[in-house]
Amino acid sequence: MDPHVIEDQLDHTIERTHFDDLGRPYHGKVRDSYRQGDRRILVTTDRISAFDHVLPQTIPFKGQILNQTAAYFFEATEDLVPNHVLSVPDPNVTIAKECTPIPIEFVVRGYLAGHAWREYDRGARTLCGQELPEGLRESEQLPEPILTPTTKAEEGHDQDVTRDEALSGTDLDAATYDQLAEWARALYQKGHEMASEQGLLLVDTKYEFGRTPEGNLMLIDEVHTPDSSRYYYASGYKDRLAQGEPQRQLSKEFVREWLMDHGFQGRDGDEMPALPRAFRAKVTRRYVELFEKVTGQTFEPDTHSNPKERIRTALDDHATQESH
Repeated sequence: MDPHVIEDQLDHTIERTHFDDLGRPYHGKVRDSYRQGDRRILVTTDRISAFDHVLPQTIPFKGQILNQTAAYFFEATEDLVPNHVLSVPDPNVTIAKECTPIPIEFVVRGYLAGHAWREYDRGARTLCGQELPEGLRESEQLPEPILTPTTKAEEGHDQDVTRDEALSGTDLDAATYDQLAEWARALYQKGHEMASEQGLLLVDTKYEFGRTPEGNLMLIDEVHTPDSSRYYYASGYKDRLAQGEPQRQLSKEFVREWLMDHGFQGRDGDEMPALPRAFRAKVTRRYVELFEKVTGQTFEPDTHSNPKERIRTALDDHATQESH
């Protein structure tokens, strides 16, 4: 991707939207949403989060990449699990069925990396009630994928929970939890197979589910995107593992590593560093690389100088088409 295109877009990102006529906005970590009856308009912004904090600067094209990656995988997995997507009228927008979120994130891990590795390296051999064998190395494939659910925190850190803690701490019943756990494992298997076809390993990922007003369960939020997933390149994986070298990653873990190098891990008292323009451009290039690698498609950036105006027009056109 032409670096000048990214440079030109650094000052034309989507930090936050205020489409008040669409309904009262809800601002999540990276999405703004507006409820309209039995559906919700989801605008994926260019905000980026790490360690459960929204960072102070935006990333050009990140929202577009995230939304289009999610749309690609929602379509690819709809035969496995029903999802909330109704339409995608703009690169940054998904119109979805209204759902009440399930208050648990279902994290599936196939390899020992990230948070799981940090816990293991500190001596933990149980994660969310899942036993881990001795002698594992960082990035090593687990004997089988494990489910490590977490709470969904509006602010601060999500907390690891066991199945029993998830059931006791929420209004989820055992049958619903087990259904969602089964879906999460099936989605991970499909994602791992799709990644393998592209020369990648799906290391770990999270899934979020919701319930429609009619009581139907479905996959919501995003699926197999760089914000919810970690990927390694398959080529060289075994050699790097044997030699104790870091794996080639295709995820936003490098953003977390940059933050840690600059003294920020989301802990009380940590001062969040500003992201330099050059680093923001680098993050964009990594997101583009991930999109093209995981989907096999070429990323076509929308370089509108006022992307919020473009979104407004797309939503108006969509509403007009629906009324006819």
